[in-house]
Amino acid sequence: MDKTHEKLWALLEREQVINKENFEKMLAHHLEYTVGRHRYNTKPIHIYKALSYTVRDLMIDRMNETQGEYRKRNPKRVYYLSLEFLMGRTLMNSLINLGLYETAKSALEDFGYDLSEIEEYEADAGLGNGGLGRLAACFLDSMATLGLPGYGYGLRYEYGIFNQSIDENGSQVERPDHWLADGNPWEVFRADSNFLIPFYGYTEKRVSPTGKIVSVWIPSETVLAVAHDYPIPGYNTATVNNLRLWSAKSSEEFNFDYFNHGDYTKAVEDKQKTENISKVLYPNDKTEQGKILRLKQQFLMASASLQDIIKRYKRANKDFKRFPDEVVIQLNDTHPSIAIPELMRILIDIEHLEWKEAWNICTRTFAYTNHTVLPEALEIWNVSLIQHLLPRHMELIYEINHHFLEEVRRTGRFSDEEIAQLSCIHEAGDTKHVRMANLAIMGSFSLNGVAALHTELLKGIVFPTFFKLSPEKFNNKTNGITQRRFLLQANPKLSKLIYSKIGDGFVTNLDELRKLELHVDDSSFQQDWKRIKKENKEQLVKIIKDLTGVIVDPKSIFDVQVKRFHEYKRQLLNLLHIIGLYTRIQQNPNIEIVPRTFIFGGKAAPGYFMAKLIIRLINSVAKVVNDDKVVDGRIKVVFLPNYRVSLAEKIFPATDVSEQISTAGTEASGTGNMKFALNGAITIGTLDGANIEIMEEVGKENIYIFGLTAKEVLDWKRKGYNPRDILAYNEELQRIFTLLRENFFNFNFPDLFKPIHDSLLYEDVYMLLADYDSYSHTQWQIGEDFKDEQNWIRRSIFNVARIGKFSSDRTIKEYARDIWKVEEIRFPPPAHIFKISEF
Repeated sequence: MDKTHEKLWALLEREQVINKENFEKMLAHHLEYTVGRHRYNTKPIHIYKALSYTVRDLMIDRMNETQGEYRKRNPKRVYYLSLEFLMGRTLMNSLINLGLYETAKSALEDFGYDLSEIEEYEADAGLGNGGLGRLAACFLDSMATLGLPGYGYGLRYEYGIFNQSIDENGSQVERPDHWLADGNPWEVFRADSNFLIPFYGYTEKRVSPTGKIVSVWIPSETVLAVAHDYPIPGYNTATVNNLRLWSAKSSEEFNFDYFNHGDYTKAVEDKQKTENISKVLYPNDKTEQGKILRLKQQFLMASASLQDIIKRYKRANKDFKRFPDEVVIQLNDTHPSIAIPELMRILIDIEHLEWKEAWNICTRTFAYTNHTVLPEALEIWNVSLIQHLLPRHMELIYEINHHFLEEVRRTGRFSDEEIAQLSCIHEAGDTKHVRMANLAIMGSFSLNGVAALHTELLKGIVFPTFFKLSPEKFNNKTNGITQRRFLLQANPKLSKLIYSKIGDGFVTNLDELRKLELHVDDSSFQQDWKRIKKENKEQLVKIIKDLTGVIVDPKSIFDVQVKRFHEYKRQLLNLLHIIGLYTRIQQNPNIEIVPRTFIFGGKAAPGYFMAKLIIRLINSVAKVVNDDKVVDGRIKVVFLPNYRVSLAEKIFPATDVSEQISTAGTEASGTGNMKFALNGAITIGTLDGANIEIMEEVGKENIYIFGLTAKEVLDWKRKGYNPRDILAYNEELQRIFTLLRENFFNFNFPDLFKPIHDSLLYEDVYMLLADYDSYSHTQWQIGEDFKDEQNWIRRSIFNVARIGKFSSDRTIKEYARDIWKVEEIRFPPPAHIFKISEF
């Protein structure tokens, strides 16, 4: 570094005092010079942008300092590869973690603005869809808070999965989620961090300089992956890690020859096709082109990330001997598992390592998190598709499989049938597929489930032969959530009340909430708890009216099921019970029912017919029930459109009853169950996923458990489950089926819901009828218990007090200790320290 640079960096590294006056100057500077506004054309959206750029400046300062510390100390680093990062909004979370919430709030008030109103101008980042992506976002927050040298890697989707609206018939309508349309003030474009990603072409045998015959890939297409960094601040710490997102760019802007000959459309055609790779989150993969695009997304993310990781590693290392000692790569589900043959390609074809050495490095570097027990959800790819798109990788996958199975055969412990179960190549008739989960297990040193039951199912049912082969690989890491977002940010009133009783230790140690048990019988504390729940419910009442036009009673039970729509999550079971309640009222208009508002939210994948039909049925039932004078407000049904993180943050604090009712043995973990309980909702659920562990923590008396266990589900199916046997003896179910069959909720659309009726009557794959009676009785008990207001509040407090285990901080500490073997990197924190009293 020359003297000019020394002087420059001396100025930049000078400690900046962040007080209100300086903060306001920075905000005003960005308003004029970054956003380009003056006094006559400034609107709230421009204030939001100026505020965001101000906060981003401070995060970049810390991010640079953090990366400097990592480079100086050269610790082992964690790289978290995920196709989803459901970040939600960034502004409030960053202000809280940086300790600048009160400073920003006061500064905006001086300028005549309200921070909570300005926050609403931020779009939710369209980088994820469900629990997989939200978990990844929570993990990044915890890694930064704990001072772990961790990086996220994903794709910078130009469009999220979709914006959801509901048409006049109650159907889901999908519209583009162009979340980047108005720019993204949080990202840092890294034009110099780009890598070429090859596709298609062919391989040929050549003689290497050492005389070996090697396979060489001659790609016919290359794409440029360009980096965008997203700062991730830890809470009350100097650490700001980063999430690196890749966007696809054409390696050539356009074909100049076509342009010169006047074919302007053709000139940019290749560029447009190339950049489609990072255009949309989860393109519909029902078509061959959709499958190709999906695999391209996975490979671009994996290849660019590996090239970036290796580039960083090589700054301090001349060879790959220490690679597994300095690098650990966590695969978030099977989507990034193509990274395994890609690392082998890089090590063998580019770095010229021998197979044995390369495979040793690979299997000591990767760790794999599985997120599903559903066999149909385990990702597979057609061999011919991989051969077409990634010919060299298909060769490597065959070779990986061959070496792996030969090793297994040499043990003499496995039958031919078991060896076929281990193979990552699956043959079904004339078609061959690659089982990506098998490939991920082969190439990883660790396989973890995300709840205790889930992990046991992986061992005994999903991957029993792998468990027999390598039991030491299997371990459990129960999921968690970050309390910084889902308590401090989502529920500031409750956070402040908790702080007033036990201090702010719970913000970084959620087990501190146990201290609330000392106050559970304090009548004054109970009244404050009740008041805050009432105020949160009143806030949601306004949102419901604005979004749907439905007026609901805040005194009613807010019974909520918000999550991705899938048949195994059983939104339909919830709806059947609502229809059952409706039939009871019709039979006896004077029946006493504790008023209840049933709230649904969530998106169905565009190509998932049955899930979309269930959404339509919910809205059709809502229209009938809500307009029926006989019901007289005793039950209301609401579907909140376009469910997303920012909406969830308003729903969780207002919820009385949390619906976690998946068929036992189908939900890997769930994290919504944790977010609701953290905000004082009481769970009704099956013994599935993390529900079991929540029950163990909060106590059986503070949760409602119903239905078959995972073992009982399997036993029923082995014996031959017939839903018609149950229907024959349940009069309420018979009435429900009659309404469905006679088009009661769809008079103008005969047989619209016949597929739902018939699927339950003849298959009932997820055993809704088997669990209906237990579910209905448990729901009745909830209504009875809700009448005892004081006891209900006590149980709500216990749910919060005993939820400490489910912090993502605990989960990440376990990953760091048991899998990653990484240590905290601490350096002096910023001068400004957040206090929860600022709320």
